[in-house]
Amino acid sequence: MDKFVINGGKRLQGEVTISGAKNAAVAILPATVLADGPCRIENVPNISDVSVITEILYHLGAGVRVINKTTVEIDPRHINSYSVPSELARSMRASYYFIGGLLGRERRARVTMPGGCDFGVRPIDQHIKGLESLGAKWGMEHGMLSFEAQELVGSQVYFDMVSVGATVNVMLAAVKARGLTVIENAAREPHIVDLANFLNTIGADIMGAGTDVIKIRGVSHLAGGTYSIIPDQIEAGTYMAAAAATGGDVLIRNVIPKHLESITAKLEEMGVEVEEYDDAVRVRRAGPLQRTNVKTQPHPGFPTDMQPQITVLLCLAQGTSIVAENVWDNRFKYVEELRRMGANIQVDGKIAVVEGVGKLLGAPVRAVDLRAGAAMVIAGLAAEDHTEIDDIYHIERGYENLVEKLTRLGADIRRIHIPDDLYLAKAL
Repeated sequence: MDKFVINGGKRLQGEVTISGAKNAAVAILPATVLADGPCRIENVPNISDVSVITEILYHLGAGVRVINKTTVEIDPRHINSYSVPSELARSMRASYYFIGGLLGRERRARVTMPGGCDFGVRPIDQHIKGLESLGAKWGMEHGMLSFEAQELVGSQVYFDMVSVGATVNVMLAAVKARGLTVIENAAREPHIVDLANFLNTIGADIMGAGTDVIKIRGVSHLAGGTYSIIPDQIEAGTYMAAAAATGGDVLIRNVIPKHLESITAKLEEMGVEVEEYDDAVRVRRAGPLQRTNVKTQPHPGFPTDMQPQITVLLCLAQGTSIVAENVWDNRFKYVEELRRMGANIQVDGKIAVVEGVGKLLGAPVRAVDLRAGAAMVIAGLAAEDHTEIDDIYHIERGYENLVEKLTRLGADIRRIHIPDDLYLAKAL
């Protein structure tokens, strides 16, 4: 197995370039199944979740050609299957986006229940409600979700709760449905807008993405085309938090500052200086970190995917802070790992009370999920002494070239490989 080894206490400084958005890529790549010609997708992040998505496309019969390290061409014209391999689907949540895409293309789809990070129960009732409104029927067969529709017909869809996944799936199915689909209480995240922009680029008719009402007029044909994915707001936010945690000075390039507004606001409340440019932000901290309260919310609120990272900053801040998790049921599993490093955090359901301790101490910890793993990296960078992080495969689902990027900023971080037999012997 592999792990990260960090010698903390190094101030981050310099420049880092942000990769394409993971959450946009894992929606746009499945959306290519709807096209009638090749789609060239640029600014694709080199992460394991993207590798899984492209492997799924290959198994469905699509042509997959890597143009360069950030560009891939998907040719969906020879797709001959509507069933997503279960062993691939179980490794990531976004595999269920193939439901909407394959329904739109083949009028049927088979996908296992989604995998990915474990934040508690992941109901898909809103997905099912929306797809049934368009005329799909569903059932469970041998552990696989099976959807079928003789015809997809536009309809009024109201979500009982804001759901990014359900919004994506209904958008994908509705693009080739007959007539007009109106999605109310839709998710507003930047990657929803990016997906709509991609689909419109290849011939869809989608209006209102980025608001809570999205209107989709079905079309019969979607051409291929070229599209560039937006920068990753969560990767950018993670480097912003890392710069703040280490008292650094980092210029973060290839970002959309508007997408970072909720993160920027919290950092500024904590005494961090954030300077915005057209496509970059500079993050500097000279004084002590101040306490603040954080509530995660659907966009444009503070993103749940940044909650573990900012909690690390609150551990280093002066005073007592409150973190309220309003999106997922079970997103504080990483707290025990931070306690190993000296953090003082008490969790009660969806609320965490963080008492600032001023400094963290290096310790052996693990990445319990993707963003929690990023938080452990930030904690290790800021901590005194030596930190080892296990289960880093979680982190590599969403961060491209993390070790290289941090090393260029002055971090002392290495990826090391421990043979499985040696690791098991050490554990015993």
